[in-house]
Amino acid sequence: MLARFFSSFSTPSTPSSSTHKFSESMAEETIENAESIITKWDPNSSSITRVTSLFHGNRDEAEVFLTSVRDLRRAMRTLVSEHPTSDMLVLSQKLMQMAMARLQKEFYQILEATRDQLDPESISLRSSDGSRNFEDENELGSEEELKTAGESITNAERVMVVAMLDLKSIADCMISSGYSNECVKIYKLIRKSVVDEGLHLLGIEKFRPSQIHKMNWEALEHMVKNWIDAVKIAVKTLFNGEKALCDHVFSASLTIKESCFSEISRGAINLFKFPVIVAKCKKLPERIFPLMELYEALSDLQPEVELIFNSESTSDIKLQIVSSLHGLGESICAILSDFVSTIQNDSSKTLIVGGGIHPLTQKVMNYISSLADYSRILSDIFSDSPPPRNTALPEAYFETPTSDSSLTPAVSVHLAWLILVLLCKLDRKAEVYKDMSLSYLFLANNLQVVLDKVCTTRLNVLLGEDWVFKLAEKVIQYASTYETMAWGKVFSSLPDINSPPLSPEEAKECFQRFNAAFEEAYKKQASWVVPDMKLRDELKVSIAKELIPAYKEFYNTHRMTMRRENNLEMFVRFTPDDLENYISALFHGTALSGISPPPNQR
Repeated sequence: MLARFFSSFSTPSTPSSSTHKFSESMAEETIENAESIITKWDPNSSSITRVTSLFHGNRDEAEVFLTSVRDLRRAMRTLVSEHPTSDMLVLSQKLMQMAMARLQKEFYQILEATRDQLDPESISLRSSDGSRNFEDENELGSEEELKTAGESITNAERVMVVAMLDLKSIADCMISSGYSNECVKIYKLIRKSVVDEGLHLLGIEKFRPSQIHKMNWEALEHMVKNWIDAVKIAVKTLFNGEKALCDHVFSASLTIKESCFSEISRGAINLFKFPVIVAKCKKLPERIFPLMELYEALSDLQPEVELIFNSESTSDIKLQIVSSLHGLGESICAILSDFVSTIQNDSSKTLIVGGGIHPLTQKVMNYISSLADYSRILSDIFSDSPPPRNTALPEAYFETPTSDSSLTPAVSVHLAWLILVLLCKLDRKAEVYKDMSLSYLFLANNLQVVLDKVCTTRLNVLLGEDWVFKLAEKVIQYASTYETMAWGKVFSSLPDINSPPLSPEEAKECFQRFNAAFEEAYKKQASWVVPDMKLRDELKVSIAKELIPAYKEFYNTHRMTMRRENNLEMFVRFTPDDLENYISALFHGTALSGISPPPNQR
């Protein structure tokens, strides 16, 4: 029976190693003194103390009990080293077993009775408060000290503090006496049930891959949101609080506190497996956002997780975090790769009436602008990924964006790449139009959507002013090309302002050429659209600026001469005001239907 006690000695058994030597008589006297209080609290006795809590009653007596056990242990050490044949060793060992049985019972009762007060949230909050450090309170508080403390803290806090101090005092005593197993077994049993109950209340369970993969996306997305909320509470409160409690109670032994916490927090491994299971679900473009939210939550919690699970025995939990982040990152990259392929492989031949906005443009830009909101997460994911190569894509489009942002440039390059893929696809879509001027109007319209989306979202910060400026120049270039191709014949039908005066016959022919060219151009463009108001106004102003002054000069110069002609309306069909009205009606898709000759007199 003494073997366990011998193994608990931390000092050599040579007499010279003892800092306070006992004589045999002194040791026997100490044992006799300890016997009176230890037998009083024998848990197997028939007295009232059998059903009474030592630590819940008179705290001064509890301190005397612990002191007696420490003295008993010191006396036993003296007898073992100096008087190994003493008859008092048998009694002292019996007393030690009796004392440990009482402390074991007290330890269990405290853990059970204060289950609600020793909640992880309260422990977590208190342990994070530097002014209330448990480690500064190594001894059991006296009645007077606890009364004083009670004046500055709530009753619930007082119960919690007292319980933690009592648990630590008991654990220290039992560990130093060689009875750590009994203490640890009780602690693991009760506190693991607290953690498991906490995880259950948070809605966290052991997720099976087959169960998750069969869920419809709406249900799974809801589960993801709940998991993110739950995991934050689990880490910051549940596990953090349990770690603080475990570290405090078993501060006497690094091995024991690490072993205890590892056992109690075993459910964390299943908690952190959830993201990687979700990452293996079917990869659809819209699923990237919940995945990035999972990544963000895990990434934000990783430093705290590494602090809480900082031992070798809990290293599998830290590795699971790394594995889940890696799995999420791979899945996110795979979805983006599939998204690029979806754009490139879009084979729709639908002709957008009037050169308006293609649904692909809106869809892709909405998606990319939403991605920009997760730039910090994408920065982490792309940090080890090489930027996309622009193989087989026109260099005129691909420009590495510059930005004042402190984010990793890889994010900007990847997002610029996605936009580039869209722009190249729009080039292919423009080829569907037989009229080249309409194809350029289509490109101007769609690039304007891209430009507006970039300028009004976080993409503007990520891609930078230079990139935006070059895209704006591209819109202007397409709009200018459209104008030249659609209105060039009309512009060229009028004589140059500086050309020699025309004869009446030449003027007549010029009017006829202009009328035909304008009517042809206008009728062709009557159903064309420019949805963006700013671009629409700029095009109208540009066309009018090129056309109206030249026509007004020609009109004013020759209209008096043409009045002498019969059938004047056959030659002079438009006044300058008419042209302004017609141009003003352009690009709404419902331009003035039909061009009728103006009245003879204006």
